Amino acid sequence: MKHILILSFYYTPDLSAGSFRTAALIESLKKMQLTDTHFDLLTTMPNRYHHFKANADAHEVQDNINIYRITLPKHQNGFIDQAKAFVQYFLMVRRFLKKNKHKKYCCVYATTSRLFTAFLGARSAAMLHCPLFLDIRDIFTETISDVLKTPLRQLLSPLFNAVERYTIRKAAVINLVSPGFTAYFLPKIKKNCALLNVSNGVDACFKELASTEIRPLQKPTRVLYAGNIGEGQGIEKIIPQLAQSVEQNCIFRIIGSGGKLAALKTACESIRNVEIVEPMSRTQLIHEYAQADILFLHLNNYPAFLRVLPSKIFEYSMTGKPILAGVPGYAAQFLKEQVAACEIFSPCDAKMGLEKLHYLITHYNRMEKRDTHAFYEKFNREKLMDIIAKKIIAISQRANEIEYSLKKTIQ
Repeated sequence: MKHILILSFYYTPDLSAGSFRTAALIESLKKMQLTDTHFDLLTTMPNRYHHFKANADAHEVQDNINIYRITLPKHQNGFIDQAKAFVQYFLMVRRFLKKNKHKKYCCVYATTSRLFTAFLGARSAAMLHCPLFLDIRDIFTETISDVLKTPLRQLLSPLFNAVERYTIRKAAVINLVSPGFTAYFLPKIKKNCALLNVSNGVDACFKELASTEIRPLQKPTRVLYAGNIGEGQGIEKIIPQLAQSVEQNCIFRIIGSGGKLAALKTACESIRNVEIVEPMSRTQLIHEYAQADILFLHLNNYPAFLRVLPSKIFEYSMTGKPILAGVPGYAAQFLKEQVAACEIFSPCDAKMGLEKLHYLITHYNRMEKRDTHAFYEKFNREKLMDIIAKKIIAISQRANEIEYSLKKTIQ
């Protein structure tokens, strides 16, 4: 019996890009109906947002997949809190592997937007003497150098860079969620490492999201932002200015939570046309998308975000509704190439953002319904994760064959 280890800090019913991505991978693996392979998914109890509560079993079995959820200390999404949570996850994963050392793992798969889940994958693969498959959703070292505002940054940056080098060099396969990451990672990987570009995609629950027709613009116009409210998004720097400029004409509805929630609430305290709502399930979110006129997306004005491709783009695009996006680099390029009815402005540039918002409002009733069928077929998450699943199995089979060959040689 073969065993494959999957490491994902977040997993359903938690709300995060990593959770949704891993859930889709698990479904792809289940479809393969592999009778000779067992999977151990080591994840955490729902903890992404302090305000979002969801029940989940500590141990769950789905066909040939064992899901183990680790309980973490409560945290408020701050850097120190998240570091403590990861240390707990790291230690519990190591304890699990020592306890189950009788299992012969032939592959470790780790998906990560933070460097340390990838590092845990590298250490686990070294401990288990098996190949490592990294699924990289962000460049942590670049992001942290922009985001981390502390005197410790100069001390921590060399450490993070060293950890990244070690981790990347351990990987047999690396998948980069954004093609914008390729130029960064290509010089860092070892020569025999396979490099993939399988992006985030559209889950089946959003397939029928696009309305049959563009309905008349509401008065006031409803602008919706749904997602994380953190340093990376920087919406506390842009929403207050936009909202004040169109106070009589627009309502900004913000759904989410994160490290900058308090700052956003403070900045919007005296602004009457901003509604801030706690994170909600995807079923509820689909209803919110249906009620919105314009969808809002934003990244902070940091060089690190020139390479990223936010997963929220795929959800938004399936609505067929206009998108107002304050994004740079590869995300802006992707929207221009793949998504119609999208106006892009420079991050944190309220003046330009207001001009683009006015354009969408004045041209709204002249917009034709956008067919999202082709977009769904191209970025169907089920098909994309099937590619990842097949690659995981191929690596594990190769590792198994090498081990068998070595045993025969020794005999």
